[in-house]
Amino acid sequence: MFTLPLRAVALAVALLPALTVAAPLTLTQALDLAVQRSEAKRSARAGVVSASEAARAAGQLPDPTLRAGVDNLPVTGGDRLSTTRDSMTMKRIGIGQEWVSAEKRAARQAAADAMVSRESVAVQAAAADVRLQTALAYVDAYFAGETLKLTTLSEHHVHEELEAAKARLSSSAGSSQEVLAATSSRGIAEDESAEVRQQQGTARVALERWVGLKTDDLAAPVELARLDEQAFVASHPMVLAAQRDIELARQEAAVAASNRKPNWSWEVSYGQRTGYSDMVSFGVSIPLPVSPAERQDRDTASKLALVDKAEGTLAEATRAAQAEFRGLTSDAQRLTDRIQRCQTSVVAPTQQRTAAALAGYRSNQVTLVSLFEARHMEVEAQRKLLTLQRDLAKAQAQLAFKPIVNGGAQ
Repeated sequence: MFTLPLRAVALAVALLPALTVAAPLTLTQALDLAVQRSEAKRSARAGVVSASEAARAAGQLPDPTLRAGVDNLPVTGGDRLSTTRDSMTMKRIGIGQEWVSAEKRAARQAAADAMVSRESVAVQAAAADVRLQTALAYVDAYFAGETLKLTTLSEHHVHEELEAAKARLSSSAGSSQEVLAATSSRGIAEDESAEVRQQQGTARVALERWVGLKTDDLAAPVELARLDEQAFVASHPMVLAAQRDIELARQEAAVAASNRKPNWSWEVSYGQRTGYSDMVSFGVSIPLPVSPAERQDRDTASKLALVDKAEGTLAEATRAAQAEFRGLTSDAQRLTDRIQRCQTSVVAPTQQRTAAALAGYRSNQVTLVSLFEARHMEVEAQRKLLTLQRDLAKAQAQLAFKPIVNGGAQ
Protein backbone atom coordinates (compact mmCIF):
# COMPACT_ATOMS: atom_id res chain seq x y z
CA MET A 1 0.00 0.00 0.00
CA PHE A 2 3.06 2.27 0.36
CA THR A 3 4.43 1.49 -3.11
CA LEU A 4 3.40 4.76 -4.77
CA PRO A 5 4.75 7.12 -2.09
CA LEU A 6 8.03 5.19 -1.92
CA ARG A 7 8.42 5.37 -5.67
CA ALA A 8 7.73 9.09 -5.58
CA VAL A 9 10.37 9.59 -2.91
CA ALA A 10 12.91 7.50 -4.83
CA LEU A 11 12.19 9.50 -8.00
CA ALA A 12 12.61 12.78 -6.15
CA VAL A 13 15.93 11.65 -4.69
CA ALA A 14 17.13 10.55 -8.12
CA LEU A 15 16.19 13.87 -9.68
CA LEU A 16 17.58 15.98 -6.84
CA PRO A 17 21.08 16.44 -8.35
CA ALA A 18 19.55 17.49 -11.66
CA LEU A 19 17.14 19.93 -10.01
CA THR A 20 19.76 21.47 -7.74
CA VAL A 21 21.24 24.65 -9.17
CA ALA A 22 24.84 25.18 -8.15
CA ALA A 23 25.40 28.57 -6.58
CA PRO A 24 27.91 30.80 -8.39
CA LEU A 25 31.41 30.93 -7.01
CA THR A 26 32.03 34.15 -5.10
CA LEU A 27 35.29 36.06 -4.82
CA THR A 28 35.52 35.31 -1.09
CA GLN A 29 35.12 31.57 -1.72
CA ALA A 30 37.75 31.68 -4.44
CA LEU A 31 40.20 33.43 -2.13
CA ASP A 32 39.64 30.89 0.65
CA LEU A 33 40.10 27.95 -1.74
CA ALA A 34 43.29 29.43 -3.16
CA VAL A 35 44.87 30.05 0.24
CA GLN A 36 43.97 26.56 1.47
CA ARG A 37 45.64 24.80 -1.46
CA SER A 38 48.61 27.13 -1.89
CA GLU A 39 51.90 25.25 -2.12
CA ALA A 40 53.83 28.52 -1.94
CA LYS A 41 52.36 29.14 1.47
CA ARG A 42 53.16 25.60 2.58
CA SER A 43 56.73 26.07 1.41
CA ALA A 44 57.03 29.31 3.37
CA ARG A 45 55.63 27.60 6.46
CA ALA A 46 58.35 24.97 6.17
CA GLY A 47 60.85 27.82 6.32
CA VAL A 48 59.28 28.99 9.59
CA VAL A 49 59.47 25.48 11.03
CA SER A 50 63.13 25.24 10.04
CA ALA A 51 63.96 28.60 11.62
CA SER A 52 61.97 27.75 14.76
CA GLU A 53 63.81 24.48 15.25
CA ALA A 54 67.14 26.24 14.79
CA ALA A 55 66.09 28.91 17.30
CA ARG A 56 65.42 26.28 19.94
CA ALA A 57 69.05 25.17 19.76
CA ALA A 58 70.62 28.61 19.37
CA GLY A 59 70.81 29.42 23.06
CA GLN A 60 72.18 26.06 24.19
CA LEU A 61 75.72 25.25 25.24
CA PRO A 62 77.82 23.20 22.81
CA ASP A 63 77.91 19.45 23.40
CA PRO A 64 80.59 18.25 25.85
CA THR A 65 83.59 16.36 24.51
CA LEU A 66 84.57 12.89 25.71
CA ARG A 67 88.33 12.40 25.69
CA ALA A 68 90.14 9.04 26.07
CA GLY A 69 93.75 8.03 25.51
CA VAL A 70 96.97 6.51 26.74
CA ASP A 71 99.84 8.67 27.96
CA ASN A 72 103.53 7.70 27.81
CA LEU A 73 103.14 4.40 25.99
CA PRO A 74 106.52 2.69 25.37
CA VAL A 75 107.29 2.05 21.72
CA THR A 76 110.76 0.52 21.99
CA GLY A 77 112.56 -1.97 24.21
CA GLY A 78 111.13 -4.88 26.11
CA ASP A 79 108.10 -2.91 27.35
CA ARG A 80 107.12 -1.90 23.82
CA LEU A 81 103.35 -1.25 23.48
CA SER A 82 102.68 -2.46 27.03
CA THR A 83 100.26 -0.37 29.10
CA THR A 84 101.10 -2.07 32.44
CA ARG A 85 104.92 -2.50 32.70
CA ASP A 86 106.12 1.08 32.81
CA SER A 87 105.11 3.26 35.77
CA MET A 88 104.77 6.35 33.56
CA THR A 89 102.18 4.75 31.29
CA MET A 90 98.71 5.94 32.17
CA LYS A 91 95.31 5.22 30.69
CA ARG A 92 93.25 8.38 30.69
CA ILE A 93 89.56 9.28 30.27
CA GLY A 94 88.06 12.72 30.66
CA ILE A 95 85.41 15.19 29.61
CA GLY A 96 85.73 18.70 28.22
CA GLN A 97 83.26 21.52 27.74
CA GLU A 98 83.39 24.78 25.86
CA TRP A 99 81.77 27.48 27.97
CA VAL A 100 79.72 30.09 26.12
CA SER A 101 78.69 33.04 28.24
CA ALA A 102 75.03 33.81 28.90
CA GLU A 103 75.46 37.08 27.03
CA LYS A 104 76.65 35.29 23.91
CA ARG A 105 73.91 32.70 24.09
CA ALA A 106 71.31 35.45 24.48
CA ALA A 107 72.69 37.20 21.39
CA ARG A 108 72.52 33.98 19.36
CA GLN A 109 68.98 33.33 20.58
CA ALA A 110 67.92 36.85 19.58
CA ALA A 111 69.39 36.37 16.10
CA ALA A 112 67.58 33.05 15.70
CA ASP A 113 64.30 34.60 16.84
CA ALA A 114 64.79 37.40 14.32
CA MET A 115 65.16 34.77 11.59
CA VAL A 116 61.88 33.16 12.70
CA SER A 117 60.19 36.54 12.47
CA ARG A 118 61.64 37.06 8.99
CA GLU A 119 60.34 33.69 7.82
CA SER A 120 56.93 34.41 9.34
CA VAL A 121 56.66 37.49 7.15
CA ALA A 122 57.43 35.27 4.15
CA VAL A 123 54.43 33.09 5.05
CA GLN A 124 52.16 36.11 5.32
CA ALA A 125 53.49 37.55 2.08
CA ALA A 126 52.91 34.23 0.29
CA ALA A 127 49.29 34.13 1.46
CA ALA A 128 48.74 37.77 0.47
CA ASP A 129 50.21 37.16 -2.99
CA VAL A 130 48.00 34.10 -3.49
CA ARG A 131 44.94 36.16 -2.63
CA LEU A 132 46.01 38.97 -4.95
CA GLN A 133 46.70 36.69 -7.92
CA THR A 134 43.43 34.84 -7.33
CA ALA A 135 41.48 38.09 -7.19
CA LEU A 136 43.04 39.32 -10.44
CA ALA A 137 42.32 35.99 -12.16
CA TYR A 138 38.75 36.06 -10.83
CA VAL A 139 38.17 39.58 -12.15
CA ASP A 140 39.52 38.65 -15.59
CA ALA A 141 37.36 35.52 -15.76
CA TYR A 142 34.20 37.30 -14.61
CA PHE A 143 34.47 40.23 -16.99
CA ALA A 144 35.45 37.95 -19.87
CA GLY A 145 32.15 36.15 -19.31
CA GLU A 146 30.23 39.43 -19.22
CA THR A 147 31.95 40.61 -22.40
CA LEU A 148 31.07 37.34 -24.10
CA LYS A 149 27.41 37.98 -23.36
CA LEU A 150 27.67 41.31 -25.16
CA THR A 151 29.55 39.94 -28.17
CA THR A 152 27.01 37.13 -28.43
CA LEU A 153 24.22 39.71 -28.37
CA SER A 154 26.02 41.74 -31.03
CA GLU A 155 26.41 38.58 -33.11
CA HIS A 156 22.68 37.96 -32.80
CA HIS A 157 21.90 41.52 -33.91
CA VAL A 158 24.16 41.25 -36.94
CA HIS A 159 22.52 37.95 -37.87
CA GLU A 160 19.11 39.64 -37.75
CA GLU A 161 20.47 42.46 -39.90
CA LEU A 162 21.75 39.97 -42.46
CA GLU A 163 18.37 38.21 -42.65
CA ALA A 164 16.65 41.56 -43.06
CA ALA A 165 19.07 42.53 -45.85
CA LYS A 166 18.38 39.25 -47.64
CA ALA A 167 14.66 39.86 -47.34
CA ARG A 168 15.01 43.36 -48.82
CA LEU A 169 17.10 41.95 -51.67
CA SER A 170 14.43 39.36 -52.40
CA SER A 171 11.80 42.09 -52.59
CA SER A 172 14.04 44.29 -54.76
CA ALA A 173 14.07 46.90 -51.96
CA GLY A 174 17.74 46.30 -51.15
CA SER A 175 20.97 45.64 -52.93
CA SER A 176 23.58 42.89 -53.03
CA GLN A 177 26.14 45.30 -51.57
CA GLU A 178 23.96 45.64 -48.47
CA VAL A 179 23.86 41.84 -48.13
CA LEU A 180 27.62 41.59 -48.58
CA ALA A 181 28.18 44.29 -45.97
CA ALA A 182 25.89 42.49 -43.52
CA THR A 183 27.67 39.21 -44.23
CA SER A 184 31.02 40.82 -43.51
CA SER A 185 29.64 42.34 -40.31
CA ARG A 186 28.44 38.92 -39.20
CA GLY A 187 31.88 37.43 -39.81
CA ILE A 188 33.50 40.20 -37.79
CA ALA A 189 31.01 39.71 -34.95
CA GLU A 190 31.58 35.95 -34.93
CA ASP A 191 35.34 36.49 -34.84
CA GLU A 192 34.97 38.92 -31.94
CA SER A 193 32.96 36.33 -30.03
CA ALA A 194 35.59 33.69 -30.78
CA GLU A 195 38.32 36.03 -29.53
CA VAL A 196 36.44 36.75 -26.31
CA ARG A 197 35.80 33.01 -25.80
CA GLN A 198 39.54 32.45 -26.14
CA GLN A 199 40.20 35.16 -23.57
CA GLN A 200 37.58 33.67 -21.27
CA GLY A 201 39.14 30.22 -21.58
CA THR A 202 42.56 31.59 -20.72
CA ALA A 203 41.15 33.48 -17.75
CA ARG A 204 39.31 30.41 -16.46
CA VAL A 205 42.46 28.30 -16.70
CA ALA A 206 44.33 30.94 -14.71
CA LEU A 207 41.58 30.97 -12.07
CA GLU A 208 41.50 27.17 -11.92
CA ARG A 209 45.25 27.20 -11.30
CA TRP A 210 44.55 29.01 -8.01
CA VAL A 211 41.22 27.60 -6.79
CA GLY A 212 41.69 24.04 -8.05
CA LEU A 213 38.29 23.60 -9.68
CA LYS A 214 36.48 24.50 -12.88
CA THR A 215 33.56 26.86 -12.65
CA ASP A 216 31.38 28.42 -15.32
CA ASP A 217 29.37 30.65 -13.01
CA LEU A 218 31.03 33.50 -11.15
CA ALA A 219 29.31 36.04 -8.95
CA ALA A 220 30.03 39.70 -9.54
CA PRO A 221 33.03 40.85 -7.49
CA VAL A 222 31.99 43.06 -4.61
CA GLU A 223 33.60 46.40 -3.86
CA LEU A 224 36.66 45.81 -1.73
CA ALA A 225 37.69 47.78 1.35
CA ARG A 226 41.12 49.33 1.19
CA LEU A 227 43.62 50.91 3.56
CA ASP A 228 44.89 54.47 3.68
CA GLU A 229 48.41 55.25 2.47
CA GLN A 230 50.10 54.92 5.86
CA ALA A 231 48.50 51.54 6.59
CA PHE A 232 49.15 50.32 3.03
CA VAL A 233 52.85 51.16 3.23
CA ALA A 234 53.23 49.76 6.74
CA SER A 235 51.61 46.47 5.67
CA HIS A 236 53.36 46.15 2.31
CA PRO A 237 55.26 42.82 2.00
CA MET A 238 58.47 44.49 0.79
CA VAL A 239 58.43 46.95 3.70
CA LEU A 240 57.74 44.30 6.32
CA ALA A 241 60.43 42.02 4.90
CA ALA A 242 62.95 44.88 4.90
CA GLN A 243 62.11 45.72 8.51
CA ARG A 244 62.72 42.12 9.55
CA ASP A 245 65.96 42.10 7.57
CA ILE A 246 67.18 45.10 9.55
CA GLU A 247 66.39 43.43 12.86
CA LEU A 248 68.08 40.22 11.73
CA ALA A 249 71.19 42.11 10.57
CA ARG A 250 71.39 43.96 13.87
CA GLN A 251 71.16 40.77 15.89
CA GLU A 252 73.81 39.08 13.75
CA ALA A 253 76.04 42.12 14.27
CA ALA A 254 75.54 41.74 18.01
CA VAL A 255 76.58 38.08 17.76
CA ALA A 256 79.71 39.09 15.85
CA ALA A 257 80.53 41.77 18.45
CA SER A 258 80.18 39.23 21.28
CA ASN A 259 82.86 37.07 19.63
CA ARG A 260 85.45 39.65 20.67
CA LYS A 261 85.36 37.87 24.04
CA PRO A 262 86.61 34.31 23.42
CA ASN A 263 84.95 31.18 24.77
CA TRP A 264 86.78 29.36 27.54
CA SER A 265 87.01 25.58 27.70
CA TRP A 266 87.57 23.35 30.70
CA GLU A 267 88.56 19.69 30.94
CA VAL A 268 88.70 17.07 33.71
CA SER A 269 90.35 13.69 33.19
CA TYR A 270 91.07 10.58 35.26
CA GLY A 271 94.32 8.66 34.73
CA GLN A 272 94.94 5.03 35.76
CA ARG A 273 98.42 3.59 36.34
CA THR A 274 99.53 0.05 37.18
CA GLY A 275 101.17 -0.30 40.60
CA TYR A 276 100.96 3.41 41.31
CA SER A 277 98.34 5.88 42.43
CA ASP A 278 95.67 6.96 39.96
CA MET A 279 95.66 10.62 39.00
CA VAL A 280 93.13 13.37 38.25
CA SER A 281 93.96 16.22 35.89
CA PHE A 282 92.03 19.39 35.16
CA GLY A 283 92.69 22.48 33.11
CA VAL A 284 91.25 25.50 31.39
CA SER A 285 91.89 26.65 27.80
CA ILE A 286 91.66 30.37 27.05
CA PRO A 287 91.99 31.59 23.45
CA LEU A 288 94.14 34.69 23.14
CA PRO A 289 92.78 37.27 20.68
CA VAL A 290 96.16 38.63 19.67
CA SER A 291 94.78 40.88 16.93
CA PRO A 292 91.06 41.60 17.44
CA ALA A 293 91.21 44.69 15.25
CA GLU A 294 92.14 42.48 12.27
CA ARG A 295 89.80 39.60 13.00
CA GLN A 296 86.83 40.02 15.35
CA ASP A 297 86.37 43.74 14.68
CA ARG A 298 86.47 43.14 10.93
CA ASP A 299 83.72 40.56 11.25
CA THR A 300 81.63 42.98 13.31
CA ALA A 301 82.17 45.77 10.78
CA SER A 302 81.05 43.40 8.03
CA LYS A 303 77.81 42.68 9.85
CA LEU A 304 77.20 46.36 10.61
CA ALA A 305 77.57 47.13 6.91
CA LEU A 306 74.75 44.66 6.28
CA VAL A 307 72.62 46.68 8.70
CA ASP A 308 73.23 49.79 6.59
CA LYS A 309 72.37 47.81 3.48
CA ALA A 310 69.08 46.61 5.01
CA GLU A 311 68.19 50.15 6.10
CA GLY A 312 68.76 51.40 2.56
CA THR A 313 66.58 48.59 1.22
CA LEU A 314 63.83 49.57 3.66
CA ALA A 315 63.96 53.19 2.53
CA GLU A 316 63.65 52.16 -1.12
CA ALA A 317 60.87 49.68 -0.34
CA THR A 318 58.95 52.39 1.52
CA ARG A 319 59.24 54.77 -1.42
CA ALA A 320 58.18 52.05 -3.84
CA ALA A 321 55.16 51.18 -1.70
CA GLN A 322 54.15 54.84 -1.46
CA ALA A 323 54.44 55.25 -5.23
CA GLU A 324 52.46 52.05 -5.81
CA PHE A 325 49.66 53.18 -3.50
CA ARG A 326 49.45 56.62 -5.07
CA GLY A 327 49.52 55.21 -8.58
CA LEU A 328 46.79 52.66 -7.86
CA THR A 329 44.68 55.23 -6.02
CA SER A 330 45.03 57.67 -8.90
CA ASP A 331 44.08 54.96 -11.40
CA ALA A 332 41.08 53.91 -9.31
CA GLN A 333 39.84 57.50 -8.99
CA ARG A 334 40.27 58.24 -12.69
CA LEU A 335 38.57 54.98 -13.64
CA THR A 336 35.68 55.78 -11.30
CA ASP A 337 35.27 59.18 -12.95
CA ARG A 338 35.45 57.63 -16.42
CA ILE A 339 32.86 55.01 -15.48
CA GLN A 340 30.45 57.66 -14.24
CA ARG A 341 31.03 59.75 -17.36
CA CYS A 342 30.64 56.71 -19.59
CA GLN A 343 27.38 55.74 -17.92
CA THR A 344 25.87 59.20 -18.22
CA SER A 345 27.41 60.45 -21.46
CA VAL A 346 27.82 57.28 -23.52
CA VAL A 347 25.73 54.34 -22.31
CA ALA A 348 22.57 56.24 -21.35
CA PRO A 349 22.37 58.15 -24.69
CA THR A 350 22.88 54.95 -26.69
CA GLN A 351 20.10 53.28 -24.71
CA GLN A 352 17.84 56.23 -25.36
CA ARG A 353 18.79 56.14 -29.03
CA THR A 354 17.94 52.43 -29.24
CA ALA A 355 14.59 53.01 -27.53
CA ALA A 356 13.79 55.90 -29.90
CA ALA A 357 14.84 53.87 -32.94
CA LEU A 358 12.70 50.94 -31.81
CA ALA A 359 9.69 53.21 -31.31
CA GLY A 360 10.29 54.85 -34.68
CA TYR A 361 10.62 51.48 -36.41
CA ARG A 362 7.34 50.29 -34.92
CA SER A 363 5.67 53.44 -36.26
CA ASN A 364 7.34 53.04 -39.69
CA GLN A 365 9.33 56.25 -39.20
CA VAL A 366 12.79 54.67 -38.82
CA THR A 367 14.37 52.01 -41.01
CA LEU A 368 15.46 48.65 -39.70
CA VAL A 369 19.05 49.53 -40.58
CA SER A 370 18.90 52.52 -38.24
CA LEU A 371 17.57 50.30 -35.48
CA PHE A 372 20.39 47.79 -35.98
CA GLU A 373 22.93 50.60 -35.96
CA ALA A 374 21.54 51.95 -32.69
CA ARG A 375 21.70 48.48 -31.12
CA HIS A 376 25.29 48.03 -32.24
CA MET A 377 26.30 51.37 -30.76
CA GLU A 378 24.66 50.44 -27.46
CA VAL A 379 26.48 47.11 -27.29
CA GLU A 380 29.81 48.78 -28.03
CA ALA A 381 29.17 51.33 -25.30
CA GLN A 382 28.40 48.52 -22.86
CA ARG A 383 31.64 46.77 -23.80
CA LYS A 384 33.63 49.94 -23.16
CA LEU A 385 31.92 50.29 -19.79
CA LEU A 386 32.77 46.68 -18.91
CA THR A 387 36.43 47.29 -19.78
CA LEU A 388 36.56 50.28 -17.47
CA GLN A 389 34.83 48.34 -14.68
CA ARG A 390 37.28 45.47 -15.07
CA ASP A 391 40.28 47.80 -14.83
CA LEU A 392 38.78 49.46 -11.75
CA ALA A 393 38.15 46.09 -10.10
CA LYS A 394 41.77 45.05 -10.71
CA ALA A 395 43.11 48.30 -9.25
CA GLN A 396 40.88 47.87 -6.20
CA ALA A 397 42.04 44.27 -5.82
CA GLN A 398 45.67 45.37 -5.73
CA LEU A 399 44.89 48.03 -3.14
CA ALA A 400 43.01 45.50 -1.01
CA PHE A 401 45.21 42.41 -1.29
CA LYS A 402 48.73 43.70 -1.91
CA PRO A 403 49.35 44.58 1.77
CA ILE A 404 49.53 41.96 4.51
CA VAL A 405 46.37 42.45 6.54
CA ASN A 406 45.41 40.26 9.51
CA GLY A 407 48.44 38.06 9.12
CA GLY A 408 47.95 37.68 5.40
CA ALA A 409 44.51 36.19 6.00
CA GLN A 410 46.00 32.81 6.73
